Amino acid sequence: MSVPRKLDNGGITVPEGFTAGAVYVGVKSHKSYKPDVAVLLSDRPAACAALFTTNRFCAAPVTLGRKLAAKGRIRGIVINSGNANAGTGEAGMKAAQAVQAYAEELFGLEPDSLLVSSTGVIGEAFPTEKVKRAVELIRPKMSREEGSQAAWAIMTTDRHRKEAAYELPLSGGTVRVGVMAKGSGMIHPNMATTLCFITTDAAMDPADMKIMLKNACDESFHALTVDGDTSTNDSLIMLANGASGVAAASPEDREAMQLLLEEILTDIARQIAADGEGAQKTLTVRVKGLPDKEEARRMARGICRSNGVKVAFGYGTLPETLILTAAGGEAADSSLDFSLVESRIEWDDEDAFVHLDFHSGPGEAVAYGCDLTGEYVHLNGDYRT
Repeated sequence: MSVPRKLDNGGITVPEGFTAGAVYVGVKSHKSYKPDVAVLLSDRPAACAALFTTNRFCAAPVTLGRKLAAKGRIRGIVINSGNANAGTGEAGMKAAQAVQAYAEELFGLEPDSLLVSSTGVIGEAFPTEKVKRAVELIRPKMSREEGSQAAWAIMTTDRHRKEAAYELPLSGGTVRVGVMAKGSGMIHPNMATTLCFITTDAAMDPADMKIMLKNACDESFHALTVDGDTSTNDSLIMLANGASGVAAASPEDREAMQLLLEEILTDIARQIAADGEGAQKTLTVRVKGLPDKEEARRMARGICRSNGVKVAFGYGTLPETLILTAAGGEAADSSLDFSLVESRIEWDDEDAFVHLDFHSGPGEAVAYGCDLTGEYVHLNGDYRT
């Protein structure tokens, strides 16, 4: 089996054929001078697969993105932070379409070649002209060196950029995979991705990519909860442009890519948990010995989601009785014997690991979360979401 190698200081534009650019144009209502619009572009049509939020109150870019991603091939993405373009009705959809069409014309692309993606304040009119102006400013500065600036531009309340790149040997040669993501609040399974973008210079089939993303998401983002809220804008988008000349086509190559995607998204999920709004500590819960995997998943997530657990954790305590109370509330099997449970809690200054084993079956799952502090209340009270 191929072993991936994580590259130092890598990001979204490490794979061949991808460039990016980012600028500040004041999408946010207050001045931060952090870049707030980014463009990611492939130099050729790229196979595309995407997963979006299951929240029915979804943003205009999600509605538009579902339609465009279904084509299976695009050229790039225009991304903004500071305004989610959610809860904006017909005007919001027209704004998303206007940005898409303007960027396509500016970059000399065919219609329906670009996706748009937004994150930020919900319910405010979208600043279409500012974002169009940003695309104008970005066009002459597009480069592979701007990848990290793009990762900065998509952040909202995040404290840290979330980006990485990997090399993966396949049967026909070596390919590269890059990722950038943002996320620190309104994060919960179904989907808990906020915004995450993956690029690779491997040649891949969109149908294969969609299956891989779903499988990887189930083991990573869907094991993540910060505050129990799913976002209006959650989007996980992968582009594969084949610029390396190497295809991930054989069963062995597809398995290697699947495992790498799981590794990448699990790493990002842990970073998001550590960067949760107001969070000071991360919580990892592993539950095993239940009748099936789904019950183990539900219980692990329920413990991470429990406000009682999260607040106690934030104040330096994590009583076994509190953990088991949260676990009991998620137990679907009334015959489950809590007297059999074996529990272990491990601490250090920044993390806690909870292990529960019920010795009642093969079901095992892990979930990621964080503490809940007063800073979370202050951040969300000020952020006007």
